Amino acid sequence: MKRWRNSLRLRLLAGTLVWIVVAVLAAGWGLSSLFNKHVSRQFDAELGTHLDQLAANLVFDEAQTLRLRAPLSDPRLARPLSGLYWQVDRMGAAGEPETVALLRSRSLWDAVLAVPPDALADGEMHVHHVRGPNDEPLRMIEQVLRPAEYPDQALRLIVAATEDLISEPVARFNDLLGFALGALSLGLIGAVVVQVRTAWMPLERLREGLAQVHDGRNAAIEGRFPSEIQPLVDEFNGVLARNAEIVVRARTQAGNLAHAIKTPLAVLANAANRDDSALARVVVEQVALAQLQVDHHLARARAAAAVQIPGQRTAIRPVMEALVRVMERVHVERGVQITVGDFPETTAFRGETQDLQEMLGNLLDNAYKWASSRVDVKVAARNGDLVVTVEDDGRGLDASVREIVLERGVRTDEQRPGSGLGLAIVRDLALLYGGDIALDASPRGGLRASLRLPRA
Repeated sequence: MKRWRNSLRLRLLAGTLVWIVVAVLAAGWGLSSLFNKHVSRQFDAELGTHLDQLAANLVFDEAQTLRLRAPLSDPRLARPLSGLYWQVDRMGAAGEPETVALLRSRSLWDAVLAVPPDALADGEMHVHHVRGPNDEPLRMIEQVLRPAEYPDQALRLIVAATEDLISEPVARFNDLLGFALGALSLGLIGAVVVQVRTAWMPLERLREGLAQVHDGRNAAIEGRFPSEIQPLVDEFNGVLARNAEIVVRARTQAGNLAHAIKTPLAVLANAANRDDSALARVVVEQVALAQLQVDHHLARARAAAAVQIPGQRTAIRPVMEALVRVMERVHVERGVQITVGDFPETTAFRGETQDLQEMLGNLLDNAYKWASSRVDVKVAARNGDLVVTVEDDGRGLDASVREIVLERGVRTDEQRPGSGLGLAIVRDLALLYGGDIALDASPRGGLRASLRLPRA
């Protein structure tokens, strides 16, 4: 039910289909009713014709006996129990039948038509529903006439016919009508489904374009759309372009600021290096820390800006291969062997190349520093994310300090080179992209770092 409420396409289809069903049912009921009334009027008109013919053929002979001058024209009246009957009754002064079936059609055989009691004025015509000789339903009309020769004698003329003459053609018509309206309904439903599907195709393309931007496959929505949707696409692409321009300007300004700060720091460091006093050593130490902090926050600002730009995509394999070559040259004296597990060429990170290099470079550098002889790297896709695992066979870290080393500036071994910012930078960048990093023990005895990042 929630899916129906949340889907505009399903609601549109459901509303249209319900309207089609209601309209077709109403049309079917209306047409069937009209045809039924038409057949009933035709039926009554036919009975009236037989009644007029019967009245025209009634005569009195010389003995004042009522007789039929000539048989009626419809041959069914001469066929026993045919379903079409006539009968003449003599009425008394009180309006009650004095002689029932004074004359009757041969089709009645030895049966008599029973008429419901009612008051009938001269010349007035009434319609009744009665049972026939075979207990079949009959539609009957009656009329009281007074012959001109004997106006004191009232005669009730009755003509009746089986109602199957109405119900059968109506049933046949209803069957044909149901088939026709059913075919019409299927055609309309098919047309609605095709129309909605055709109208929805541009929206599906728009959704696919948005997904490509979100996944980093495109920097903007590509293609032409109907005139009702194209302005929205153009506005969205314009927002993306303006956002990218703002981010580029912000990153440029951050770089300019960092450069402006680094230049005085470099001057201070150079000046202090020429002096061997305690103050100079303090200045050198603090300048180095300030430069590290500038580098850290610049990288974080760059990544925070890059996260705001949709459509970014960085292939993992070229970055990984380049970093491995750099690490092998930088740490050549340690003789550490690195193994990179196989993964698809299309595996990509939804982010900027520099940030991926920063994160993977810090992880690999850390593993090389602490490994005894081996570093293993694996890349896997899990639930829409990328998980990069870097393991070494060094001495590892106690569980009590694994979370601490992710904090900025924390070092576990002052004898090894480094600032203590590497893993902190990795964590900060990963969190900015909606990922994270986890440290645990490696089966090889060292440390295993698992970096989770969004997959493009």
